[in-house]
Amino acid sequence: MSPKPPVWAYSLPTALLLMAPFDILASLAMDIYLPIVPAMPGILGTSPAIVQLTLSLYMVMLGLGQIIFGPISDGIGRRPVLIGGAILFAAASFFLAASPSAVPFVVLRFLQAVGASAAMVATFATVRDVYADRPESVVIYSLFSSMLAFVPALGPIAGAMLADRFGWRSIFVALGVLAVLAALHALLRWHETRPVTAARSRRSFLPVLRSLAFWTYTLGFSAAMGTFFVFFSTAPRVLIDGAGYSELEFSFAFATAAVVLIITTRFAKRFVARWGNAGSLTRGMAMLLLGAGFLSIGQVFGTPSLWTFVVPMWVMAVGIVFAVSVTANGALEKFGDIAGSAVALHFCVQSLIVSIGGTLAVIWLHGDTAWPLATFSATMAVVVLIAQGWLHYRNRLRT
Repeated sequence: MSPKPPVWAYSLPTALLLMAPFDILASLAMDIYLPIVPAMPGILGTSPAIVQLTLSLYMVMLGLGQIIFGPISDGIGRRPVLIGGAILFAAASFFLAASPSAVPFVVLRFLQAVGASAAMVATFATVRDVYADRPESVVIYSLFSSMLAFVPALGPIAGAMLADRFGWRSIFVALGVLAVLAALHALLRWHETRPVTAARSRRSFLPVLRSLAFWTYTLGFSAAMGTFFVFFSTAPRVLIDGAGYSELEFSFAFATAAVVLIITTRFAKRFVARWGNAGSLTRGMAMLLLGAGFLSIGQVFGTPSLWTFVVPMWVMAVGIVFAVSVTANGALEKFGDIAGSAVALHFCVQSLIVSIGGTLAVIWLHGDTAWPLATFSATMAVVVLIAQGWLHYRNRLRT
């Protein structure tokens, strides 16, 4: 280790092949599992609420890991955190495939999330170490975002095909095999990148927590990501149980929402440049409210279908992109001197709001209807718009 971030002797494609699998696997473990969610209560002999817990715990741990594993990787290095996380993820995946009942399944999903979180944090810390002041960083983050946008589109389709051909356990076997391959590659080629000065750095969260801008934009991020979380938590039950879709038909219907996300992302820069952070967030929340209204109309006057459940999500997907495109900049704009702490807190708070608020909406408002999605999205959008109005008022008073 050296005081300055080391330069890897890898070409950009080689570095991406080394790092990207860990980020992709963390997301894939959520999406590839969706087609079998409606069947899991019967398979495990438990309730839908417990199966929902396996989604929520995973999301919670991904967020908490930002705060837990960031300091650990600063103390002992990126490589051991990454390798340890990958091994834990792989082991939990294989044991999930053999899980006989609900309790071990829930525990193993939590451990799988711990491993995913550790590997993901170590991956992004390595990117910061190596590429922070280099032009390749823009390319890496852009490609990571593009790849992750495709995971919700392709993951459920892959899960449905595996489950149909080999049974539900094959989904977790596949995740375990992919994690083993990624870990073996990293064992051979991933060397330590942590600067010595990282272990000495100490940052406070207090200035961040006192910032109204941080809370406004973090709530906006939570509204956007929570909308997608509640959508994929309820979509299997609404479309498979309610609308009678097959697992593969559900996967293709679900993928259309991800495609809208991808297409909108392609043009997001143009809109953000025109509207700015505040204008983009406002329009994003407006799209969530509009989609929630369409969902409510479909729930009251229609039956579960592509048109009453998925098409309104297309509208909300556009709002998600508008919001997510600016929330990080808006929340972290004034914290360049404590960027690491601010980023960790931003993602941790978002994850807790999404997982707790989204789970409560799904459990209390019947996860086999559109009401959890419509209620969560509309409520969060209104809260964000109120916070944004208060932020604008305070800024005007200061000027």
